[in-house]
Amino acid sequence: MALVLAWNDEQDVLPVDPKFADKLKELLRLAGKAEGIEDGEVALTFVDDESIHELNRTYRGIDRPTDVLSFAMLEKGEDEIAIIYGEEEEDEDEDVTSDSENTEDEEGFEEPLGDIVISVPRAAAQAEEYGHSVERELGFLFVHGFLHLVGYDHDNEEAEQQMFAKQEQILQQAGLTR
Repeated sequence: MALVLAWNDEQDVLPVDPKFADKLKELLRLAGKAEGIEDGEVALTFVDDESIHELNRTYRGIDRPTDVLSFAMLEKGEDEIAIIYGEEEEDEDEDVTSDSENTEDEEGFEEPLGDIVISVPRAAAQAEEYGHSVERELGFLFVHGFLHLVGYDHDNEEAEQQMFAKQEQILQQAGLTR
């Protein structure tokens, strides 16, 4: 088992070099290591401002584009139903195993951690504004999205400082400096 990155480039404003996928995989490995996460799949999609605007409006109720959105698969609130992969049968006399134990037995299957969607035009504009490369900004947004997938938030100053320090540390390790 391992951390797996599945990515798509669904925009044509500024095509992302497929070689950049190696850097994204490195970032995923470093971020996973920093968080003690060894297994799972992260789906990353690069989009344009129109697409991320629509997603932001639909899923967050915010009617404007943004730079990155994260949709965690492992969050379970009390109102959410469990997702069952494949057919599972319960025997009343047997102990029921958890979802993670069942999926580990499925060869080649990685538990989805979630989806990250990044607006490439917004990343390019922010890179120019901050004076660093587009690759560094895409890397920053990817790590930011990953940290959201695993439970980080920046809803107060202390949490924001912790999250941004962790992002910067991971980016430095990967050589994506300002």
